[in-house]
Amino acid sequence: MDTSAELFEQAQQIIPGGVNSPVRAYKSVNLQPPFIQRAEGSRVYDVDGNAYIDYVGSWGPMILGHAHPEVVAAVQAAAAEGCSFGAPTAREVQLARLIVEAFPSIDMVRLVNSGTEATMSAVRLARGFTGRDGILKFAGCYHGHADSLLVKAGSGAMTFGVPDSPGVPADLARHTLTVPFNDLDAVRVALEQNAGKVACAIVEPAVGNMGLVPPETGFLQGLRDLTRQHDALLILDEVMTGFRVAYGGVQTLFDIDPDLTTLGKVIGGGLPVGAYGGKREIMEHMSPVGPIYQAGTLSGNPLAMAAGITTLEILRAEPPYAALGERAAYLMDETAKAARQHGVPVYTTALGSMFTLFFSAKPVRNFDDASACDVPAFRRYFAAMLRAGIYLAPSQYEAGFLSTAHSDSDIEATLRAGAAALQGL
Repeated sequence: MDTSAELFEQAQQIIPGGVNSPVRAYKSVNLQPPFIQRAEGSRVYDVDGNAYIDYVGSWGPMILGHAHPEVVAAVQAAAAEGCSFGAPTAREVQLARLIVEAFPSIDMVRLVNSGTEATMSAVRLARGFTGRDGILKFAGCYHGHADSLLVKAGSGAMTFGVPDSPGVPADLARHTLTVPFNDLDAVRVALEQNAGKVACAIVEPAVGNMGLVPPETGFLQGLRDLTRQHDALLILDEVMTGFRVAYGGVQTLFDIDPDLTTLGKVIGGGLPVGAYGGKREIMEHMSPVGPIYQAGTLSGNPLAMAAGITTLEILRAEPPYAALGERAAYLMDETAKAARQHGVPVYTTALGSMFTLFFSAKPVRNFDDASACDVPAFRRYFAAMLRAGIYLAPSQYEAGFLSTAHSDSDIEATLRAGAAALQGL
C-alpha cells in the first residue's frame, strides 16, 4: 500500500469520507485520491513522490502557478508581523481599492473569508435591500453551500426548488426558483409569475460548476434587462471567473453592469478569501452603516490580503489573459482533433484561462446538456491521464485552469497523454 492509500485509510476514520471537501474523495471516478505534499509552478507532487502537471490550480486561484516567489515572500513578510488582528489594516484598504478599480460596477466592497460567505452575504443584502424573499438561480450554477442556494432544478421554469441536501429546510428552499442557464424565456416567465416577490437573480456569468459553459450571445444582457424591469437585483457570481478570465471578470468582457458581484479564489492568491461588492446605495445598507448584518473575525486577515495584493498587482502589471486564452483554446482544439481521430464524441469549451472537455456528442449550453455526458468515458479518460502524470479535476462537471507557469512543453506533454488516453477509450 502506498502512502496516499495509507493516509486515506487513516483519514476515513477521523474525517467524514476522509476528505474536507467532497470532490477530493475521487468517489465520482472510482479511485482514491493522491495526497499532495507540495507544489511549485505548474506541478503538484504527492506523498509518494509522483509529479503531476496541474490543471486544478486549487480549483482556480493559482493563476500565477504554485508557490510564486513574490507571493510567498509577501505572505512570509505578513506572517512575521502577525497572522490575525481582528482589526482594520492598511492591506484591507489596498486590496479593496484594487478590486474597485478593476470592476466598474463596484463602488464599495466587503471582504470575507470564502466564496460561500460572499454569495450568502450578497443574497442577504439583496433581500434586505428589496424587502423581498425570492431568489432566482440557474440549474448547474453553484454558489456555495448556504441553505438558500443548495437547491435543485425543478421541472420547468416555475417549479419551486426542493432542498439539494438534507438539513436544508423546505420552507427556506421554496423561496428559490431555478431555471435553465442560457434560457431567457424561462427567466421571463419566472419573473412575471412571481412579480414583486424576487429579490435577486444570481448567476455564474460563465458557469464553471457544470464544466465550463459560457453564456450565449445576448443572455447576460437580457438577464440584466429583465431584472431591471422587475426591480430585482442582478448578482454576478464571479468567485471563479473574477480576475481569472479577465482582470475585471466576465462582466467586463460582455459589458454587463450588475448590482452586486461576488469574488474569491484569485483575490486571495491561494489563501482563503472572498468578497462582495456593488453599487454604493446598496452596499451602504450593510452594518455598521445600515441595518443588514454580516461579520467575520478573520475577514481581511493579513496573510490573505498580502497574497491577494501581490497576485493582483502582478496581473495588473503584466496581464496574461490573451496568452492564457490562446493556450487554453489551443489545448482544447488539439484535444478535440485527437478525439475525432479516435472516434470519441467530445465537445470542448474555453474562456480565458478556463476550459472543459465534455464527453458529449452535442453542444453543452445548460445543466441538462452537461448531465447527459458520457461519465463512464470521462472516468476512463481521467484515470489514464492521472497515470500519465496529468492532474485534472476528478469530475466531468468541473472546469480546468491554466496558469502563467504552464509552459509549451507542459501543454505538449498533456496533449500526448490525452491522445493516448482517448485512443484507449
